[in-house]
Amino acid sequence: MIIDAHNHPDWHGHNLERFLANMEKYNIDKTWLLSWVSPQDEWNPGTIPVICDAGPGGPIPFSRCLSYAERAPGKFVLGYAPDPRKPDAVDRLAASIDIYGVKVCGELKLRMMYDNPDALRLFRYCGKRKIPVVVHIDYEFDTGRRYPRPNYWYGGGIEAFQRAVAACPETIFLGHAPGFWAHISGDDKYDKETYPTGKVLPGGKLIEMLRTYPNLYCDLSAGSGLNALTRDPEYAKEFILEFQDRILYGRDYFDNKHQEFLNSLGLPQEVLEKIYAGNALRLVPLGE
Repeated sequence: MIIDAHNHPDWHGHNLERFLANMEKYNIDKTWLLSWVSPQDEWNPGTIPVICDAGPGGPIPFSRCLSYAERAPGKFVLGYAPDPRKPDAVDRLAASIDIYGVKVCGELKLRMMYDNPDALRLFRYCGKRKIPVVVHIDYEFDTGRRYPRPNYWYGGGIEAFQRAVAACPETIFLGHAPGFWAHISGDDKYDKETYPTGKVLPGGKLIEMLRTYPNLYCDLSAGSGLNALTRDPEYAKEFILEFQDRILYGRDYFDNKHQEFLNSLGLPQEVLEKIYAGNALRLVPLGE
């Protein structure tokens, strides 16, 4: 079995029909389908060409995730992350779990510190309901413009995320995106290069956190997760073997590069089975 633990509806030119055909092409049995709920002034309008319904409730509204799940029963695991800064955030998430069967809180991608007290309240609720939280972290990179934003940062960096993980030990977190994966290495490139290159150096903050916090997991999706592995394939194998119980395969796109690379590493079959489905199934068992 293969589970894509990170993707979105109406994303990069894929409507439901093309999405399902793509899953079949790459032998993907189920997909975690995640929303992205954000104030309109917090997301880059350059994103518009890769989404369909940018606007209120979005840029990737939960309603689109729900539409896919209703039209293709059994193919998707529903994800939804309300903006924790809204006073009704916990109630909205609770309703989505109770009414629609949401199993994942994600994707959280907001211009806020992830140890914000409102965020911690939502995270702790996720811990009580036994649903994992998928977070996107990005550092500030100047766009060269003043408006609509000079930069697009999300999460407040690895330190704010670490404080959140430490403060919510009953909550499972999946780290994702450039500001998370750059910390696989102990170099100083995390806030200078979106996709750092070169050998992975000892002392990476991500490694330290994984060894300290058993509630931290890794979301391999997107160019950021793939880059973290392909920049140093020899280390990638060591990393996967050490943390094989806390790494989830995901794409956040529609190519097959992650599978191709993972399958090239010569990993034991039982390890690949954990990455491709086993770890996702421990967090979100089928039929529950």
